[in-house]
Amino acid sequence: MIDTPSSSRVQKSFLKYQHVFVFLAPVLFVAGVYLFAPTGTIEQGYWFEYWWLFFFFLLGATIVNTVGISGSALFVPFLIFIFPLLARPLSPETIVKVGLISESFGLSSSSIAFIQYGLVDRRVALTIVGGSVPFVVGGALLSFIIPEPLFHLALGLALITASYLLFKADLGHGHESGSESEASAAADGGEPRSDGGQRDLPNDDDKLGPAGVETDAEGNVTRVDREGDDYSYTRSGYLERFANYAVGGTFQGLAGFGSGELGIISMLRTEVPVRVAIGTNHIIVATTAILASLVHVFGGGLVGGHSLDLAATPWNMVVWTVPATVTGGQIAPYVSNALDTGTIKKGVGGLFAVISVALFLMAAGGAGFIGL
Repeated sequence: MIDTPSSSRVQKSFLKYQHVFVFLAPVLFVAGVYLFAPTGTIEQGYWFEYWWLFFFFLLGATIVNTVGISGSALFVPFLIFIFPLLARPLSPETIVKVGLISESFGLSSSSIAFIQYGLVDRRVALTIVGGSVPFVVGGALLSFIIPEPLFHLALGLALITASYLLFKADLGHGHESGSESEASAAADGGEPRSDGGQRDLPNDDDKLGPAGVETDAEGNVTRVDREGDDYSYTRSGYLERFANYAVGGTFQGLAGFGSGELGIISMLRTEVPVRVAIGTNHIIVATTAILASLVHVFGGGLVGGHSLDLAATPWNMVVWTVPATVTGGQIAPYVSNALDTGTIKKGVGGLFAVISVALFLMAAGGAGFIGL
């Protein structure tokens, strides 16, 4: 028997215990904030003033990570419309900082969780991220000079279109496990083939459970997640996905969300199974969001735009929002796997419609918050 390479053992061990590393990150973050963050003079009860944000951000992070879109798609409207009703209005800079910090932790957590679940096509993700980079950077730089209400309106129109396309899309493709095939597999120890024999499914040593992936000579991909569910698809359709992610990446740089919301439509239209599309989209959204954040943090001062002042950060907010988004990111893959594709389709389409309404309200009111 050939020993598993050390790198594979490390990867498998990391995935097996990823929740330990993931939850250690917010613990260290909160401890570091409490001990070292520049808070100035604080009043008694400062650290517990916004404890209730944990529940709002937990729900929001679970929703956005289940459907594979940017956390800011919900966090920003919440901080603009709902938070002032419960506490006080926030400045544009504060909204930017809370959104950036919270989304970064939530996306990272959920991305690792979906990789652990076996629902990420890393080859597709890396290809799209590489093509999206110039559009994300360009959108982030444009945000410093173009009026934001115009972009809120444009993104709202884009999301309404995406919502319509999603409701029209067929989300039933790609999943081959049915009652008859499952019964046959349970009886015979394999998946049935069209010729009456049994089809061997991939099972990689460096993945958890029965998870694995293989690609045949014709480019047909067979993927098995850690629960044993299998998905078949091809990686064709790169041009359509690139076009959607290029537009979405530009909006990601401008407003902090758009890459995931528009990009997942192209995944589904090119017949990537819905759960694989959601998982893969997490890597793309996480990477483009971090890139856009870096441009916003460091690019504003260079072109005369906004810059982030750490001393003015509401640390008593993020000590609750960061653990919440990390937890929501870990829950999301299980929620995604438990829901049927019809429920996911309706949920994502409805969520896009709600977000677009919020964006139209922001545009109509001339809300001057600075895009993420």
